[in-house]
Amino acid sequence: MVSATSPSSPVIPTLVFLLSLPVLFFFLAPHFLPSRQKTASLLDEMDDISLFQKAVSMDTANYSRGPTRLPAAKSRLASTILCPKIAFLFLTNSDLQFAPLWERFFSNVSIRHYNIYIHADPFVKISPSEGVFKDRIIPSERTQRASPSLISAARRLLANAMLDDPANTYFAVISQHCIPLHSFKYFYSFLFDLGRLSRNLRFSSYIEILDKEPTLWDRYNARGENVMLPEVNFHEFRVGSQFFVLTRNHALMVIRDRKLWRKFKLPCLNVHSCYPEEHYFPTMLSMQDPNGCTHYTLTRVNWTNSVDGHPHTYHPPEVSPELIHTLRKSSSSYSYMFARKFSPDCLNPLMEIAESVIFKD
Repeated sequence: MVSATSPSSPVIPTLVFLLSLPVLFFFLAPHFLPSRQKTASLLDEMDDISLFQKAVSMDTANYSRGPTRLPAAKSRLASTILCPKIAFLFLTNSDLQFAPLWERFFSNVSIRHYNIYIHADPFVKISPSEGVFKDRIIPSERTQRASPSLISAARRLLANAMLDDPANTYFAVISQHCIPLHSFKYFYSFLFDLGRLSRNLRFSSYIEILDKEPTLWDRYNARGENVMLPEVNFHEFRVGSQFFVLTRNHALMVIRDRKLWRKFKLPCLNVHSCYPEEHYFPTMLSMQDPNGCTHYTLTRVNWTNSVDGHPHTYHPPEVSPELIHTLRKSSSSYSYMFARKFSPDCLNPLMEIAESVIFKD
């Protein structure tokens, strides 16, 4: 008779197999399971919804609802038409390396013409600033690439800016790697050039909207095949840059949205085709008001020799007056206003040509 503890007993191999399962899962799971992505907690989601509702309620009470028009002249908001503001929305997951250059950009400009808002990753230390960036950080959440957290951050910036100042008429989303290519006065005059606007004072949003990219199908199915249905059909899906300049009315559309957000907040299965912030805003605005958008961005990006989905990064030896002039040129009738991406050590050479080149229009 064979003992229960005999080497030939099937009990021991079974126990060894069961004990080895956690080890096998630890090593093999990353190859079969989707990467962990930053998703909003229920509490964060509820906080955002409350914020968005406040911004929508305030805006609806104070403004006319005609598409992309200037705010109506009502009581205390009458001055908005006379002096509309640009809200600069800095979306950053690192320190504001080019703060001194932006300080120069805003110098000699009345605060009546702009506001600044910063969504800084709470896990990143931001250097204190005594200038225009002081006390401009809004309540923020952690962000992560290839996740809907960057959409949430941009929407959070828009809502805070709308609540903070009714005079904010344009909203420019800026990266910490962005630099200005013109003076503030040039940019302001460009946006509010009434001579090129139609009679009903319709403003346009400057956001890239593309529908013929070769990777469009893979991006559409990044969360799973046809998961975007029925809210977004493939022929409605668009891609574009995550940095844009929106009118107040389009900013309102963004923070009002719940329908598309339910789809775009889903985690991606194919992270290599997952860039939610480059998909959500172009798709949503293309579906709601395509004629109110220019379909191009005002931020110049060089995708030559891109690495792992990141554009070309400029380094100090490349910084020159010729580079600034080249970056300004666009295929449209308008000049680029911003450019990315620059390494932090470009600050000194950029400051050296700030007055003589960058801000000399």
